[in-house]
Order: sequence, then structure tokens, then C-alpha cells
Amino acid sequence: MASSTPGPERAAGLARAEIIALFGPTGVGKTAIAVALAQLLRDRGEAPVAVSADALQVYAGLETLTGVASQAERAALDHRLLSFLPLDATFSVGEYAKLAHAEIDGLLADGRTPIVVGGTGLYLRAALADLDLPPAPAPGERERLMAELEARGAPALHDTLARGAPWAAQGIGEHDWRRIVRALELLQAGELQPPQGPSQLWSEELRHPTLLAALTMQRDELYARIDARVDAMLAAGAREEVRRAHAAGVSVTARKALGFEELLAGDVEAMKRRSRNYARRQLTWMRKLPGVTPIDVTGRSATSVAEEILDSAAR
Repeated sequence: MASSTPGPERAAGLARAEIIALFGPTGVGKTAIAVALAQLLRDRGEAPVAVSADALQVYAGLETLTGVASQAERAALDHRLLSFLPLDATFSVGEYAKLAHAEIDGLLADGRTPIVVGGTGLYLRAALADLDLPPAPAPGERERLMAELEARGAPALHDTLARGAPWAAQGIGEHDWRRIVRALELLQAGELQPPQGPSQLWSEELRHPTLLAALTMQRDELYARIDARVDAMLAAGAREEVRRAHAAGVSVTARKALGFEELLAGDVEAMKRRSRNYARRQLTWMRKLPGVTPIDVTGRSATSVAEEILDSAAR
């Protein structure tokens, strides 16, 4: 069992950063880098534990599709907040934040080093900061809106949003059905208000001293890795996993998993395109985060990247 008192290596090596957070686009190699980082931390007397900041890796039954750490990777590094929800459960970032804060605070209290590994920007911020998060939708509300979406289409729901909250509709594309539905949920609950001042999402205020490593990669190599990752998922049974989940009655939240609808329709190329587009959005989000340490991982080993991260954490 880890000691609750950090050893001298911790005092020397992580004096300024109590938490190391890894953020980067899908396919960049976050899990492998976290495992390599954990080994280096153990060599210095640390007791690292990974805390996932991914919106869809919480679901048991979608591990292949969502890229959950393999059994070998989980044996090399304890991962928390993975595969704990049934497929029919809905989930919100507010619920996640409570769980993530409890995990991180507990690890720090035990003298351990949290490695927060995120591919979902909002979940990463929710893990690291105290955000004023909107409530989860009322029971049945999301299902009602999804049925209306299917019947009327996203532009029609966008028009509804524009009539009720024009300031919100201005920032959402008329085909961005996920954001439209969420905005309408908040509008119905009386929680959708005009923005007041700067967004908390881009504040530098964090709950604990944290090194935020922003992992980047040259675009051509990243896209090639994403395509190869999709092929590997298919070879590992992602298509069959999606069909089983669909047959079991997957929730509207779980259906948001990258590639779910595309594989259900048998359109692998569409999954690859959506994955590349998602990676672009992740990189855009990453550039907005304050206080990040950018690290280019192009052509580098996971150990080399981990060494640079650890050096940055000690500065």
C-alpha cells in the first residue's frame, strides 16, 4: 500500500505539479505515454494511477470502440473511471466531475500521483477545475428531443432554439444536433442563460497544481494513425460490439461514441472521416486551454515523450 507521505523523490521531482494531465487527439498515443510515464514515476518512488477523462470510456460493453486501455496496459498502470456504467445508462459531465474529484482527491490524500488522461476536453476541464456545470436533463427529456430530431431534423430544432434562445443558436451550427439537443434541454429546464463574462472553460484556475501536457502530432501522421486505429478496432470486433450494444438497448448518451452510428450502418470510411474531424476539433480545443505545455510526439517513442513530460513537471 502506498505511503500517505510523499518520499524525497516526489518532493524533488514533482514539487510544483501534483497532477499530470495528458490531453491530445484520438490516435496520438495517450495511453501508451501514460503507461511509460507511470514507469518513470515508479522509478522515482512515486505511486501513479491513471484517471480517465473520456466521456464514452465509462461504458462497459464499448471498450473496443472507445479505445479503453487494454488488459496489459491496465496491468501496467491502474486506470480509474473506465467501464463502470451499463450501456442503457445516461451520463452527464456533472456526474463525472463528482466522481473524478473524489478519485483525484483520494489519490492525493494517499500520497499517490494522478495521471489524468483525456480525449474529451470538457471532461478534462471538469476533472481538473471546479466548474458551474448545468444539470442533467430531466428524465425522458432527451429521449423526447431525440424523437423530435428524428421526425423533424436538426435544422427544425435549431429554429426552435433560435426562437427561445437566439444567443445560444448563434453559436451552434444548424446541423450540430448534439449541441442543439443539449441547449434545448437546458432551455426547457430554465438553465440556459446568456453568457456572463469569460467562460470558465478557459480559466487558469485549477483545483490542484497540474502540469497539462498537450500532445500534438504532424497532421499526416496523425490521420494515418487514426485510419490504422479504426482498422485495428474492426479487426478486434468493434462492429460486432456495436451491434450487440444496439440490440441490448444502448442509451442516447452511449450512442455518441465515435463511430457507433457509422459502424451500425456499415460505413467504415465515414467512421474514419468522423474520427479525423473529431481530432481536428480536439486540437482546436487544446489550443484554447491556458497554461498548457505543448509536446510534439511525432516519430517519438512513448518513453521519450514521458521523459519530457516529467522534466516539465519538475520545473
